[in-house]
Amino acid sequence: MDMNMLFEFLQQNWLIFLIALIILLVVINVVKTMVKWALVIVIVAAVAVYSGISWNDINQVVTTVKDETVQKLQDQALQAMIDEAKKATYEVQADGSFIIKTDNIELKGTEGSSKVEVSFKGVSLGKWEINDTIKTFMDTAKQR
Repeated sequence: MDMNMLFEFLQQNWLIFLIALIILLVVINVVKTMVKWALVIVIVAAVAVYSGISWNDINQVVTTVKDETVQKLQDQALQAMIDEAKKATYEVQADGSFIIKTDNIELKGTEGSSKVEVSFKGVSLGKWEINDTIKTFMDTAKQR
């Protein structure tokens, strides 16, 4: 759905969206049970159906937001590696694996592997291929 079409639609149907918003606020403030969330979902779904938004459009927006969020977290994690490399601690485990920790970053891996598990501020970002930034971070931590 084109953004210009969406803005035009909102301009033409602003009163319906305003009424739906008021009803949502009343439901959220007055109803105090699980029924509240069921009503909220019904109202939001009704507005979405009325506006012509398809599930594919919603799925595409959710996927885009998720991908952008993951990319920003990865960028922040890489920047934190660069900034915090000199403060990193390198621990070798009994099984031969290692853990590198800073205030914000945690890397887990095994020596010789091409991937490491990355956590940023306690949130797992999955397994990453070891790139130049990660290699430099690991080398700096080992030297400490």
